[in-house]
Amino acid sequence: MTTINEIIAFALSDRTELLRRFILTILIIVFIYYLRKYISKKIDKKIEDISKNFRYNKVLNYISYGLGFVLIFPLWFHGLQGFMTFFGLFSAGLAIALRDMVANIVGRLYLIIRRPYIIGDRVEIGDVKGDVIDIRLFETSLMEIGNWVDSDQSTGRIVFVPNGHALNRNISNYTQGFEFIWSEIRILLTFESDWRKAKKALQEIANIKARKINREAREKIVNSAKKEYKKLTPIVYTNVKASGVELTIRYLCEPRKRRSTNEDFWEEIMGFIENNDDVDLAYPTYRIYTQDNGVAGENREEKIDEQ
Repeated sequence: MTTINEIIAFALSDRTELLRRFILTILIIVFIYYLRKYISKKIDKKIEDISKNFRYNKVLNYISYGLGFVLIFPLWFHGLQGFMTFFGLFSAGLAIALRDMVANIVGRLYLIIRRPYIIGDRVEIGDVKGDVIDIRLFETSLMEIGNWVDSDQSTGRIVFVPNGHALNRNISNYTQGFEFIWSEIRILLTFESDWRKAKKALQEIANIKARKINREAREKIVNSAKKEYKKLTPIVYTNVKASGVELTIRYLCEPRKRRSTNEDFWEEIMGFIENNDDVDLAYPTYRIYTQDNGVAGENREEKIDEQ
């Protein structure tokens, strides 16, 4: 009888409860391990793409960790005030651990509702610029432009921008609504140049180039601009810089044709300068005055390129 009583007392003791929890924990870990291994083999057989295979296995690992936590946590912390308390703590911990993922999902909902950009738009998100080629649950794929390439041309790289950036970064859309952008070309002429003649010629060049925009496109400009832009024709502005007179051509162009239109303008401008001796391009210079030996009071002016 003594032996039976001792066995019963031991079975009811805390040590037995601790051992039971430990054994259950080991069984749960082993079960999840082999389940994850089995599913991973299925993924490896069906998905040959290395990048997709890696992503799916990564998600499988996260699910395995989460399932293990859900099953094991109540075994050791059942003293908390009910399941709702546990679920609340678990949800809070999960939100902290996966805050970036949650932000990306919320950002995707924002993109669906507000539609700041769609596939095909040219956008700038934070400090990344490019053409939108895909929008997924967690990220937006951009064909990058700019960076080390001039005039907003493609770099050939695809940049993946988390959708959560739509919530906390500035978004600039080049093509939505107003389908053209304003571009500027600056020409710096010497002070000795006939800048009035040059300005008139540049205005004529700009007017000719602007006629290439067809009537349908101009109607779109007028309809989308409404009262925002009262003047849609190109214009040439005058400004004075330290090294000469600056003439700035401001004109409308399509976002993806900025470099080609810039080239057309410069070819016309360089042709005009070559055919006019009284118009010269300026460059940074400075002047010094020296006195020749033996000739008192005579100054000589020299124009020297700035190094």
